[in-house]
Amino acid sequence: MNLPEYEYRGLIAEAWDALRGDTSNWPDRHFYLAMIRQYGQPVLDVGCGTGRLLLDYLQQGIDIDGVDNSPEMLIICRHKADQLQLQPALYEQYLEYLALPRKYQTILVPSSSLQLITDLAAVDQVMARLYDHVLPGGVVVASIMTLWQEGEPLASEWEQTAVRATDGVTFRRVARAWFDPVSECEHTEDVYQKIIAGNVVMEEVHRRSPATRSYSQSQARALFERAGFQHVRLLSGFTSDVAKPEDRLFTVIGHKPSSA
Repeated sequence: MNLPEYEYRGLIAEAWDALRGDTSNWPDRHFYLAMIRQYGQPVLDVGCGTGRLLLDYLQQGIDIDGVDNSPEMLIICRHKADQLQLQPALYEQYLEYLALPRKYQTILVPSSSLQLITDLAAVDQVMARLYDHVLPGGVVVASIMTLWQEGEPLASEWEQTAVRATDGVTFRRVARAWFDPVSECEHTEDVYQKIIAGNVVMEEVHRRSPATRSYSQSQARALFERAGFQHVRLLSGFTSDVAKPEDRLFTVIGHKPSSA
């Protein structure tokens, strides 16, 4: 299988934390923590990036490792960990060939990260690797989004600007996306700028085609069931409520059989 180049590089990685802002009260932070308390440790944070959840949970004494395919995001994560005097186990790997030294009771796949794998055969391979890394009786918990529904515009555009608190550098992102209903994938073009004293000192254009795969609730359930997960449940957003048919954001929980 030919793997794509890792996406989170250059200004995407450098601007990541600034553009996300204060994430301390994001609902998934509290939701995944509740999942860990319910299903147990050790924990794997898939697509851990710069450590938004990983470092937070480590500070709370949770036994959690992280994996990401971007060396640049992991460098930032390690730097932040050093500042907090933490020593996380971080692995630079593609999920298609995930091979970690231990298995986990709870595997978290936050931020709709599964949807970044757009090839259908590849995502089935990813699910097989995740299944292999779950301890018997353990779970995979993943957030999924339906990106487009019939009658909605196929193209969208938005802009973000944020100032990095440590040095006053401004980052600007102009994002464009196009959805293809046939492939059920989104294509993106993002322009990132680094601005110092009002001057653009660096600019990068990042294109990904396709970038993200959309899933209906039934497609997401089938993805988990094909991999062998049982008692697959869909929850509404980041709540304990059963997903409603109209929910565009939902969380999938798949259980590995205790006898597996």
